[in-house]
Amino acid sequence: MDLGLKDRVYVVTGATRGLGYATARELAAEGAKVIVTGRDATRAARAAAALGPGVVGVGADNSDPAAAGNLVAEARKHFGRFDGILISVGGPAAGTTADSTDEQWTAAIESVFLGAIRLARTAAAELGDGGVIGFVLSASVHEPIPGLTISNSLRPGLAGFAKSLSVEVGPRGIRVVGLLPARIDTDRVRELDALTGDAAAARAANEAQIPLGRYGIAEEFGRAAAFLLSPAASYLTGLMLPVDGGFRHGF
Repeated sequence: MDLGLKDRVYVVTGATRGLGYATARELAAEGAKVIVTGRDATRAARAAAALGPGVVGVGADNSDPAAAGNLVAEARKHFGRFDGILISVGGPAAGTTADSTDEQWTAAIESVFLGAIRLARTAAAELGDGGVIGFVLSASVHEPIPGLTISNSLRPGLAGFAKSLSVEVGPRGIRVVGLLPARIDTDRVRELDALTGDAAAARAANEAQIPLGRYGIAEEFGRAAAFLLSPAASYLTGLMLPVDGGFRHGF
């Protein structure tokens, strides 16, 4: 199936590794032009070079209020148009309600929450008919994950924001979608498994709860994200798609 991505232009934040990088790779492979971002401009440039021609790396910190406008401007400067954005933010600090500090909360709210909202609002103002705004969230949208109190609090809020935004911009032909990864084999998930004190045991316990019996790989997430961002998904909006091997058992 042709996803209709050729020569469309996307911004993918947090794309120097993990799920953002995997999505950028799939978009580029399908012929899209991509701006990949990361806090470190050198790492962003390195990631872009690895993805080949038609990909540009830009240093950007999502907590910077100017970042959103700058990224749209970069897309237009390099490729002459702007068709969509995938907002992938780093995971906030792990911790329980008792040991999460005010400083950790403030940093996460600025970067994960307000940063994502600024990016989405700016994109919504710049996109036209056929545009798309995607969020990489988490399975914690539906069920809290032990030891991730800050993430458990912010991700559902972003899902609610995304749903509200989808209603507001839908009449303009702009779609808003979210992806909910669970146990995807990325650096972040390996770090979380290691925090338990026995990474192998944690992984085995998690895999036992996944109907497909294994962690996902980043490429599987990237393919799902590329589809949702593409014109092939033109009648999908306001949804949160679990990419989790069946980990979530509810509807």
